[in-house]
Amino acid sequence: MDTGHKVFEDLLKEHIRFNNGSSILPTETTICRRLLDRRPELADACDELWAKLDQNRFFLSVFTDGFLGAAAVWNPQKMVDARLQRDRLEKVNERISVISFELADLLRERSDLHDHSGFASETHYHVVEVINDAARQDHRFNSYVREPLKHLRGQFDLKYWPSLPDIVSALAADAAQARTVAHNALTAAGTASSRPSLTDFFRAWFEFIEENSDGRHLPCQFKLSDASYASLANCALDLGPNKIVGAEYVKRLRQRIREAEGR
Repeated sequence: MDTGHKVFEDLLKEHIRFNNGSSILPTETTICRRLLDRRPELADACDELWAKLDQNRFFLSVFTDGFLGAAAVWNPQKMVDARLQRDRLEKVNERISVISFELADLLRERSDLHDHSGFASETHYHVVEVINDAARQDHRFNSYVREPLKHLRGQFDLKYWPSLPDIVSALAADAAQARTVAHNALTAAGTASSRPSLTDFFRAWFEFIEENSDGRHLPCQFKLSDASYASLANCALDLGPNKIVGAEYVKRLRQRIREAEGR
C-alpha cells in the first residue's frame, strides 16, 4: 500500500512534468521542487494528510492544487504586491474622479463658448460621434452596430441624448463612489489584515480548505493538525531558521481568525 508521502511526491512530480511540458506556472514548479527537496521534513505531515483525506487520490490532488496555488499566489511577497496594487487602484479611482470632474467643467465651458462667443472649434458635441470615432478600428462595431446606431440617432434629436459633460460627470461620480473589493474569497482573506505578513498565506490557505471541505472536493470538516500545517508551510515558503513556524504559531493564528470571524 502506498504511503502518504509517496503519493504526495508522485503528485508533485506530475505537477512538474505537466507545468514544464505546458510552459506554465513556473512558481508552482519551484515550490514542488522545494517540497521534494525537503521531503524528510514532510513525512509525518504527508502521512496524516493521506489518512485524513481517506486515502483518496482525488482529494489529495485537490488539496495539493490549492496548497501550491496559495503558496505561489498568496505568499508574503505577493501579498505585499497585492496591497500595493489595491492601494494604487484606489488612488487611480480618486484621480479619475478629479480629472473627470475637471474635464466635465471644461466641456461645459467649451459648449458655452461655442454658443455665445461667435467662434466654434468643430469638435465632437454628440455622444454618437464620440462612439463612432472611438470604434473606428473595431470591426464588429462597424459591421453590426454603426448603422443601427446611425438610424437611432436619426430618430431622436440631440435633446434625447446625454451631453458629453454629463457622460464624463457620470464617470467621475462612478469613480468617486468606487469601493475596492477582492475578486474572490481567497484574495479577500489573504489581504484582510492591514499589513502584510505570513498570516496572509495561512488565511488564504485556510479559506481554500474551508470552501472545498464539502465532501466532494475534500472531506467534510477536513482539518490537519497544527504541526502538519506548520511543516507544509515552512517547506513550501522556504522559511529560513529565523522565520520557521511551529504548531503553537498555527494554533494561535487559527484562534485569532476564529475570534475575528466571530466563531
